Amino acid sequence: MRKLVCIGLLVAFGTLTSFAAHKFYVSIFQINYAPEKKMLQITSRIFIDDLNEALFENYKRRTFLGETNKSPEDIALMKKYLSQNFSIKVNGQPKTINYLGREFENNVIICYFNVKDATKIRTIEIRNKALFDLFADQQNIIQANIFGQKQNLLLTTDHPSGVLKWE
Repeated sequence: MRKLVCIGLLVAFGTLTSFAAHKFYVSIFQINYAPEKKMLQITSRIFIDDLNEALFENYKRRTFLGETNKSPEDIALMKKYLSQNFSIKVNGQPKTINYLGREFENNVIICYFNVKDATKIRTIEIRNKALFDLFADQQNIIQANIFGQKQNLLLTTDHPSGVLKWE
């Protein structure tokens, strides 16, 4: 009887824990090329709570991104964090990423960037370590549309960089 109760408890535990909530750690960075402007246009989508937590862990300051009491200092820390963790090289040359602005949509912060003077693109090397310092299973998805050709990268803590190529 005791053996039967133990087996029943193990089955119940296994069943209950298999339905436990599991958070998925992901961000998406979309890169589009505007040939008439010779510019890369970049949009990022990151969960606000994850970014606030990363800012706290890195700078030991509580931030309130996505809340009514966010401050200019919160935005400055966000820009600093993203500039330290996201970079682009075009044809092997490092490029300056210009922050343009942001908006909040539900629990996601959408940031807008550009890279000027991007011509004759053959390769884009992307390093995106955002949130890797916080979540071991974080995935940063890169979606690029250059010359009408779409390519994707999946960046992880083991592979924080990747190269996209166009002929």
